[in-house]
Amino acid sequence: MLGCRMAHGKEKPAPVIISGHLRLRVLACRWILLIVLLSGSRCLGQNAPTLPDQPWHSEQAQQLENDAQAMSRNWVTIDAARTYSLAELINMGEAHNPETRLAWERSRAQAARLGIARSALYPTIAAAALSATRRSDAFLGRDFALRTVQVFQAALELNYTVFDFGARAGRIDAAKADLLAANFAFNDTHRKVIYEVEEAYYELLNAMGQEEAARASLANAQAVQQASEERLKQGLSTLPDVLEARSASAQADYKLQAVRGAEEIARGHLAKALGASPTTTINVQPLAELSIPDSIGETAEQGLQRSFAERPDLTQEVAELRSAKARLKEARADRYPSLSVNAIPVAQSLYGLQQPFPWARANDLAGGLQLNLNWTVFDGGAIRNNIVRTQANVEAAESQATVQRDQIAEQVWTAYSNLKTALRQRQAATALLAAASQSYDAALESYNLGLRSLLDVTAAQQTLAQARSAEVLARTQVLSALADLGYETGDLIKPRARRP
Repeated sequence: MLGCRMAHGKEKPAPVIISGHLRLRVLACRWILLIVLLSGSRCLGQNAPTLPDQPWHSEQAQQLENDAQAMSRNWVTIDAARTYSLAELINMGEAHNPETRLAWERSRAQAARLGIARSALYPTIAAAALSATRRSDAFLGRDFALRTVQVFQAALELNYTVFDFGARAGRIDAAKADLLAANFAFNDTHRKVIYEVEEAYYELLNAMGQEEAARASLANAQAVQQASEERLKQGLSTLPDVLEARSASAQADYKLQAVRGAEEIARGHLAKALGASPTTTINVQPLAELSIPDSIGETAEQGLQRSFAERPDLTQEVAELRSAKARLKEARADRYPSLSVNAIPVAQSLYGLQQPFPWARANDLAGGLQLNLNWTVFDGGAIRNNIVRTQANVEAAESQATVQRDQIAEQVWTAYSNLKTALRQRQAATALLAAASQSYDAALESYNLGLRSLLDVTAAQQTLAQARSAEVLARTQVLSALADLGYETGDLIKPRARRP
């Protein structure tokens, strides 16, 4: 019964009786709805920001922020109590700068592509196992007989391209050339990292030298100020002279603070080149401990010829040209047929039952052998246009290599000229510093004797400060120009024993 009568004659609502199967379906629907709601709530963090005037925050954003913060732990460790030479800094930069790791992984990936291209020279063998049971009714006479068939199969499929008129050889040659290009790009990355370390190192040396020169200039300005104040006490000077001397001291201190800021920035540049934190303390050899050459020692023609043989970016362009020629060979092979063989041996075991007969069994070796000759007779000009395209790529690669050669020649010549200029400027800066030092000493001595005015001493002091700064800059410019010439000629990636 679905219901019963109550005492007052009214019918009581019949209880709903749910079967076990229906209850399971209802429960499954509830779980599915809950999963959909939960997944929808998690996807809310992937939507666009809800308002244009507020930052976007979500659980996913916090997770990514934590991952980004954890990347700061991968910085190289610098010993703050150690003084590093340029060679040690270069080795550290090559080992820890992420650019070298990136180029290395790209070379490894290209080597794997070469392995994939070479695999086309060998057959491919695939194995498969199959087990199946089929039940059906077979109509025999007036009756239907239930039939059961159990199948066990093990198959091998072999595919091999017999010949393709050089298509595989073209792909392999292209992959070889691409690997060469990736390796040369890896070398060029090292060249750039070495140059980046050297530039940051010389920038730091210049900043340290400029700070030392600024401190010396501040000391000179303070000496002039003290001398003017002593003369004021003796009645031999005036208050405007003292104020002028104080102004010169304040200006010298202002320049010193600016130089200190530049030194901090230079240390950050060096830390970035090394793959270290910019807050790391890096102690380097001072400029006074470095030997600076007085001449180049070679002609510009020698540098040009060496750059054509050693610049990895030029050899990379040559490798790209070789790759383009190999792809042209592959494209031309599409005009001819290709022959491949396909063999599929199958070992199978069959079991069958058909009532009212007993089980039957059969073991057999099946399969097939097939030769495929593929030849595109007509394709609307696709093959011809592909050959034209690859031929144009070859010519473009040749032109690009020529452009790169001309750019290298210009860069080497510019670096060579800059180095000669830096050498001449250093000689002039050395002479200027010697003359300015003598002029300042003489002006200060004459001022103390009352033979020169304060303006003469202040002018001599400012000239000496400029001469000190120019002399430091001239020395670091020679070193930087040498590094630039080695960068342009490709000498930076040569073994140190063979560098000119």
